[in-house]
Amino acid sequence: MGLFLLRRLGVMILTALCLTFVVFFLTNLSPNLEKLAKTQGNMRMTDDEVVSWLENRGYDRNVFARYGEWLGVVPGYVVEQPGGFRGRCFGEADEVPPGASTFCGVVQGNWGFSSVFREEVGSIIATRLGLTAKLMGFVMLLMVPAALIIGVLAGMREGSRLDRGLSSVSIVSTATPEYVSGVIFITVFASSAVGLRWFKGTATGAMENATFENFALPVLTIALYGIGYIARMTRASMAEVMTQQYIRTARLKGVSFPKVVLKHALRNALIAPFTVIMLQFPWLLNGVVIVETLFNYKGFGWTLVQAASNNDIELLLAVSVVSVFVVLVTQLISDIGYVWLNPRISVT
Repeated sequence: MGLFLLRRLGVMILTALCLTFVVFFLTNLSPNLEKLAKTQGNMRMTDDEVVSWLENRGYDRNVFARYGEWLGVVPGYVVEQPGGFRGRCFGEADEVPPGASTFCGVVQGNWGFSSVFREEVGSIIATRLGLTAKLMGFVMLLMVPAALIIGVLAGMREGSRLDRGLSSVSIVSTATPEYVSGVIFITVFASSAVGLRWFKGTATGAMENATFENFALPVLTIALYGIGYIARMTRASMAEVMTQQYIRTARLKGVSFPKVVLKHALRNALIAPFTVIMLQFPWLLNGVVIVETLFNYKGFGWTLVQAASNNDIELLLAVSVVSVFVVLVTQLISDIGYVWLNPRISVT
């Protein structure tokens, strides 16, 4: 297991480096940098002024050097300009500070400065990630138990009336995208059009104080789609397990049906849904963009939209790194859990 984890860790680091370099390269293309210069400087800047602005901030070097600098494995740029110096690690100064760091990248905990929010990127990511983690936590608490119960109930008696009814509910749930279910929920339960007004149509207040009234609709909107998807996978897996020979043998020996389901079928039936459930974490992290925007909940997905739409390169890179990290970690946990659920699988 130790060697397996080391191999997977090595693959994770290599994958993260490749993906972050691709994102870094795309966000540092010339049109993006020109737009950044005019946004931060002056929209009426001439081409020469744009070039000078970029040179003074170290953007004139090749992409590999800047990527290494962003990572923190290459010394940060130091540019001499009229009246002093400008450096990545110390900003503007009359002279290079004697104790200034040479390396100041992601490895050293320096994620850069957001050009939109005007604060450290690390602080923004920590705050927004915490808000989305809170949303994800409530969604998983609702989605996973509900989906597993529906899937097991439907799959343990394949073809029954209960199976057909629950499968129809799962299909409808999966076929309804969040932007449709969210609008329907707001119209029915929050607006004055129907008159119920049971919940609030915005989750802004839930950022500080989450209550059932202001947090129920976004949680239900995200969970609804996942419930149908996981339930369908659980149902298919459960139906397949219930046809296995050892299940029939247990029934012929007189073991009660509930005991057969709970003791012999359930664990094997959870192998496929477990992988799907782990895939829900990266989906929730980045797929909540629509829901967070719809309910004005300023979490990680909302931040991703703001960074992309406002050409905030440093923030967009940080969001990408966190997303890649979450995907790789959840896949590692998924592989370990897969081995635990199915001992026949070897990791050597």
